[in-house]
Amino acid sequence: MAIVTTHELTQQFGATTALDRLSLEIPAGAVYGFIGPNGAGKTTTMRILTTLLRPTGGEAHVAGYEVTRDPAAVRAAVGFMPDSFGVYEGLRAWEYLDFFGRSFRVAAKRRVALVDELLELVGLAHKRDAPVMSLSRGMQQRLSLARAMIHDPQLLILDEPASGLDPRARIELRELLKELGAMGKTIMISSHILTELAEMCSHIAIIERGRLLVAGPVERIMRSVQAHRVLDIRIVGDGAAALAWLRAQPAVRAAELMPGDAPDRDTLTADFDGDDQAQVALVRGLVAAGIGVLSISEARNNLEEIFMRITEAAP
Repeated sequence: MAIVTTHELTQQFGATTALDRLSLEIPAGAVYGFIGPNGAGKTTTMRILTTLLRPTGGEAHVAGYEVTRDPAAVRAAVGFMPDSFGVYEGLRAWEYLDFFGRSFRVAAKRRVALVDELLELVGLAHKRDAPVMSLSRGMQQRLSLARAMIHDPQLLILDEPASGLDPRARIELRELLKELGAMGKTIMISSHILTELAEMCSHIAIIERGRLLVAGPVERIMRSVQAHRVLDIRIVGDGAAALAWLRAQPAVRAAELMPGDAPDRDTLTADFDGDDQAQVALVRGLVAAGIGVLSISEARNNLEEIFMRITEAAP
């Protein structure tokens, strides 16, 4: 089931086309990475999905509601974390959340408990009474995320949440988002820093110059970019003999030997054009040939490599 669908979504700003007939689906429960360089159309898409911008053409549905026809229902279903932190000066952390809880008409009794629950979730319980403007950038981002969840939305839309954070704050935010994903929240998260998304996304979409280049589950996209497997095989024994055996196998397109960290330990890298069963047979063959297999793993492209390959191939 898709919680977000867009069809031919288009946005013009004068003569500039910010979105060019964008059609995508975000499945419920997905952690959806929305990837593209600055100016690709990520923020424009998110502003449309959160009813902050009316599209020039096409349609967008969130939780079954069309964004232009039923904006109030869409806002109830979405928690939005923009790329900049805005707040009324003088508020303490709990007052900030309480203010937005009142805005979303969360019942008073529930709101008191909810503020403390969210502060605990984002690791700010100890900053409950601290002035918001005294918090570090990373803490403000986490507080902003708590604010986005104050009305228990079905979908969280996060626009460049790691922007401006130091390495420690990025790690803390990434772990928090992974925890939310494990809790079953649907999360749409944009970034041009691909390493921020690599470990947490189940699905990705790559957008450039307002056009969708590719979208779908991460595993499927990786397979489309790298149709065959690259196997890293750590062995004990005669590396040269193992390499010769490996190169003789019909499903091995190419193989190389990488010296290991000990005299009798090496790593074989094989470009393997076979399925799971063929890989099982390959390992059995290595063992039957007297080669001591310590481990075998499948090397994968990272998101940066995927992005570069897909955008280089785009017209």
